[in-house]
Amino acid sequence: MRDGQERRTLDTRVCLTALIAAICLLSLLALRVGSAKFTVRQILSSLLDASSPIRAIIIDIRLPRVILSILIGMCLTAAGTILQAVMHNPLADPGVIGVSSGASVVATAVFLIMPAASRSVPLFAFAGALAACAAIYSMAWRGGADPIRIVLAGVAVNAMLGGATSFLMLMNADDLQGVLAWMNGSLSAKSWSQVRVMAAYGSIGILCSALSVKSLNALQLGDEVARNLGIRVGRTRVVLSGIAAYLAASTVSVAGIIGFVGLIVPHVARMAVGANHKRMLPAAMLLGACVVLLADLTGRTVVAPVEIPVGIVMSILGGPFFLYLLRRRKRTGM
Repeated sequence: MRDGQERRTLDTRVCLTALIAAICLLSLLALRVGSAKFTVRQILSSLLDASSPIRAIIIDIRLPRVILSILIGMCLTAAGTILQAVMHNPLADPGVIGVSSGASVVATAVFLIMPAASRSVPLFAFAGALAACAAIYSMAWRGGADPIRIVLAGVAVNAMLGGATSFLMLMNADDLQGVLAWMNGSLSAKSWSQVRVMAAYGSIGILCSALSVKSLNALQLGDEVARNLGIRVGRTRVVLSGIAAYLAASTVSVAGIIGFVGLIVPHVARMAVGANHKRMLPAAMLLGACVVLLADLTGRTVVAPVEIPVGIVMSILGGPFFLYLLRRRKRTGM
């Protein structure tokens, strides 16, 4: 048993090392390709030489986009991992249960109705996500936070908020150009100001999710076992859902709605390193960073010079892959 545990630990270290290497390679590739292609030597020169003619392209345009992709992938995956453990449901993620829609409808209202307050979008988005989370729990609560009722209430809230967002867009049809790109999860034209916002908000959420590993492991064992371990199940479920809402809101406020990352990536990480969140959560966050980097890179290059928003790429690629995972789970009995 000890040998198996040591081997799993070694496998986890190998997996994490491979994911970090993949992030570095994808980041370098993302800095290289675009409307103009550069060599590694040119990129390094632009980073070290302030007079380099391509410095503005690398430092001010491509590097913020790379860093945002990494942060967004980590936050979305952490949110999905938390919700899947809290809900006891592998289909739970911020987009499915309505948390992202809550952030989206409030952020859309700010963009269309109060554009002067756009710098405060992260706070408004978090308020919207938290309100959606509260609505879900209030509808699902019946002597406790039952995971099945939470998911069903989340689907209903998601549908209602999606209708509210569509109504706002219909009533402000003349001001949709910037909002449409945001609704599709675009990372185009992002700057260091968005990186600072995402880093400030996202780092808090990632730290909170890392501190929640023990509770996540207890909850996935079942409510009765968690209670026997001294976990206050109802309160813990609400707190963890709030952390997931915060993580989702931080990404929605900066990049819009990017689906399937928080839904699919935890599945893959769980298959790779096991269900223990001490190993699975960091592996999932690194894998999420790789997935968003790859999706953004694909969107920038597949029909260049036209850019496909990363949210659309994830929808196109994520749907079939998720169906494959479902089919694989059914075939293997997982």
